[in-house]
Amino acid sequence: MTINLRNFLFPKAKSSKMGDFQELKEISGLSISAVSADLYNNGRDDLVLFYFKDGAKHAAIYTKSKIVSESINWNLRVKNKFIKALLVNTKSANTFTGNEGFLALKEISRNLARELTLKSSQSSSGVRDVITPNQIIFASTGVIGGKFPAEEIKKTIPFLLDKLREDQNKLIWMKAASGIMTTDTRPKLAFEECQIGTKKVKISGIAKGSGMIAPNMATMLGFIFTDAEIPSQILKELLKRNTKTTFNAITVDTDTSTNDMVGIFATGHAKNSKIYNVLDPKLKEFEESLHNVMLNLSKQIASDGEGATKFITVNVTKAKSAQAARKIAFSVAESPLIKTAIAGEDPNWGRVVMAIGKAGEDINIKNLKIKFGDFVIVEEGKEFDKYDENLVKEYMQWDSIDINIELNMGENQFSVYTCDLTKDYISINADYRS
Repeated sequence: MTINLRNFLFPKAKSSKMGDFQELKEISGLSISAVSADLYNNGRDDLVLFYFKDGAKHAAIYTKSKIVSESINWNLRVKNKFIKALLVNTKSANTFTGNEGFLALKEISRNLARELTLKSSQSSSGVRDVITPNQIIFASTGVIGGKFPAEEIKKTIPFLLDKLREDQNKLIWMKAASGIMTTDTRPKLAFEECQIGTKKVKISGIAKGSGMIAPNMATMLGFIFTDAEIPSQILKELLKRNTKTTFNAITVDTDTSTNDMVGIFATGHAKNSKIYNVLDPKLKEFEESLHNVMLNLSKQIASDGEGATKFITVNVTKAKSAQAARKIAFSVAESPLIKTAIAGEDPNWGRVVMAIGKAGEDINIKNLKIKFGDFVIVEEGKEFDKYDENLVKEYMQWDSIDINIELNMGENQFSVYTCDLTKDYISINADYRS
């Protein structure tokens, strides 16, 4: 089965979510392996390695939770911004695993560094590349608590390295994107191509996320890979600037977890001209493409919310401030009453009015316009004279719903991406550990 991202993220009519995945292209300097350490006892891929044979500049943004996983604690201690490998495991978040969870990463990093060093000496060049534990970072996702499966991961490392592939075909990318999933129903992939100066540059990204999704990094992992040559500090600035309207503009259930991150890795193989600062004009096209990848992945996460049947976009425009636009958009997107009404295909616009009001921002209701899709619902402080609920009910049957709120108080805007709230959400989370 395949998914047509364009149809379900940007539909112009009631549409199916089936179609074609976007095909990612090879990032030179990157090798990928996805295998099973049998952490789920069912043989699914649950361990993914990204290896940078010549190293990669990197930057990451982590969850704002005050309780974080040992994987994040490890990464924050790695001061080296030029890394050789990223190892991702599912099943265990490596949170509340005590000192044993951190020591396990220390041991795994030693084993992996040693095995990668041995592998490099067996390459055609015959030159041994000595890799150290502080050139390896981790990401973990799954259940909080319990024992981190260190032994299962360590014994799988030789198999993981044996399966490393530098030629990243469609299957390899799909295995990697599937191998990092937990309650996701489908893998999430995005690709863009652009120019930095005269050099063509590729950006490939994968992500996971379905529940416990809210701003400031929720239960999601996002990994973006590029062959561009960009310093780590500039990568960090680009991530921070573009996360605001992408990964921090989605919500499923308002919960933020403990072990989540978005990282970007640049191998430098494109050999583009040197970038000196984040405002360099040569970065303009790259940043636009990076934002497209991040937004695409973010929308895929929101649309795959646990139990979701509909993808929802809340657009707030003409607000007096960016903060007001964002606050009102999230107030609407996070309302359980609105999300359940949309699940029931009920155009109960009074709930939208309620959510706008509870945001606490000053509103001139005479200026307020609310539309579901292109259908005007509210105008000049009351129901629109030509409002036809039967037409709007038909629109509510679509897979993708837009709630458009025009405040007419300024020039600021913000969009939030979410999903409906169904009975299946309760079932999934009631049975999560069963």
